Amino acid sequence: MRILVLGFTGYLGTHVVERLRALPGALVLGGGRSPAAEYGIDLASARPEQLAKTLASAAPDTVINCAGATGGDAVTLAEVNARGPAVLCAALREAAPAARLVHLGSAAEYGPGTPDTRVPESAATRPAAPYGATKLAGTVTVTASGLDAVVLRVGNPVGPGAPPGGLPGRIAGLLRAAGPDPGAVLRLGDLSAYRDFVDVRDVARAVACAVTAPGPLPPVLNISGGLAVPVRDLVRGLVGKAGFRGRIEENAAGAIGSARSAEVSWQCSDITAAEEALGWRPVHTLDDALSALWEGGRVP
Repeated sequence: MRILVLGFTGYLGTHVVERLRALPGALVLGGGRSPAAEYGIDLASARPEQLAKTLASAAPDTVINCAGATGGDAVTLAEVNARGPAVLCAALREAAPAARLVHLGSAAEYGPGTPDTRVPESAATRPAAPYGATKLAGTVTVTASGLDAVVLRVGNPVGPGAPPGGLPGRIAGLLRAAGPDPGAVLRLGDLSAYRDFVDVRDVARAVACAVTAPGPLPPVLNISGGLAVPVRDLVRGLVGKAGFRGRIEENAAGAIGSARSAEVSWQCSDITAAEEALGWRPVHTLDDALSALWEGGRVP
């Protein structure tokens, strides 16, 4: 089986590639802007006809789209998260119409949730910011493409290799910089929001399940922990792993925070459909994910 992974050097893509390479008979190919890519692909700028030629050369049985932008202005987000999937679907219809497409979406597409309520895939989508809106546009394109396609709507990934642009990686970086100094102060924003965290290794396993599952699959499947956890608990968990002896100031002036978190105070996904369609449930706890994140960045 020839599997082309777009965005294979990113946070999610790296773990997805590692998991897919363990599948019997799988030949995993990398596509993206990295010099290490077997196939140079930039979904933000590629023309459909150009991408179709590249895809015909790669001859994939399955394409995994891990490419996406989580930060930047609205134009950047739209180019990668909305235009990218549209170009990919158009090129696949021409060059590899029988290939399965597994596209990674985001729980941010749902927008603000209702406390104590898990959101199913059938729920209304009301994204609160350009990131969620552009990811939703990509999802709509994929589900309406007519291809053998599934969108895995991922919660808040955390675990080994978490990038500094996201809250878990950012907090870990601050704690490493602070070290054992009892006088260190971490000035953070509002930590009262609830998030549905999922270990990045469980996300990679869900992708592998989607690759090998008999079709057709539901158009959208939630991939998350299925639990709403206060962001404050995540921070406390990392503080404990780090042995941090300083002080945390929440809602401090000039604090590090997330605009998206401020707009969405509750997020929790119903993962029943993923278990039914893929036989998938998360196996790692949040504590597992935080341990792997912290240990993975330690200097030997």
